[in-house]
Amino acid sequence: MGKAGAPEKTRTRRHANRLPAEKRISDIMLAARQVFTERGYDDALISEIAERAGVVEGSIYRFFTNKRDLLVKVVESWYEEMLEEDSAQFSAVRGTWNQIRFVVLQHLYSIRREPGLSRLVFQKLRSEPTYRATRVFQLNQAYTHRIVDIVRAAVAAGELRPDVSAGLVRDLIFGGVEHRTWAFLRNEGDFDPVALADDLTNMVYRAMAIPAEDRPDRLEKAAERLEKAAERLERLVDDPAR
Repeated sequence: MGKAGAPEKTRTRRHANRLPAEKRISDIMLAARQVFTERGYDDALISEIAERAGVVEGSIYRFFTNKRDLLVKVVESWYEEMLEEDSAQFSAVRGTWNQIRFVVLQHLYSIRREPGLSRLVFQKLRSEPTYRATRVFQLNQAYTHRIVDIVRAAVAAGELRPDVSAGLVRDLIFGGVEHRTWAFLRNEGDFDPVALADDLTNMVYRAMAIPAEDRPDRLEKAAERLEKAAERLERLVDDPAR
């Protein structure tokens, strides 16, 4: 039995070795994402990842330094996916309130879709002392910075108060989301993404927004109307026949 199985195993290994490196890396990353999501970091085994990817265990160490390096690459890939998907949709969103809500809702959906990866980022990677020097940190900054851009643009347009700190708004939003979804990530509760996105957006926006009647653009238009009315009155005084 062992002798009969040996040639097949050899053929499988040779076939795997003939696969392009890009394909093997892709298969390993997909398998690793599944295993990390299902088992967490500590219980994830390189041998199981290799089996699911259809490669020998040594192939993984050819492309990745160790299990942590593989986790980091999986998380980096996840962030890149989210950034690309969100960017395509965000370009069509108009209005500050809608833009903030879009970012909040997409973030909530990402947590619901990938609770395992979210836990790994919160618990494993972000808690490490070297986190701020990693590419994962840079990607997270890019991912959350859209809120900063939205707020700064709205402040410049006179829609939001000039004393608003865009960085603080970002921290409040993402910190609030993390706090409100933590029970879900611990498998101890659930949340409604749409309702939570609406509530959080309303709370943040209303605290920052300048009343519509006090906004510079409204005041400028009102001033223009007054000037035109004054001009008409002056013309009537100069030419009563009109």
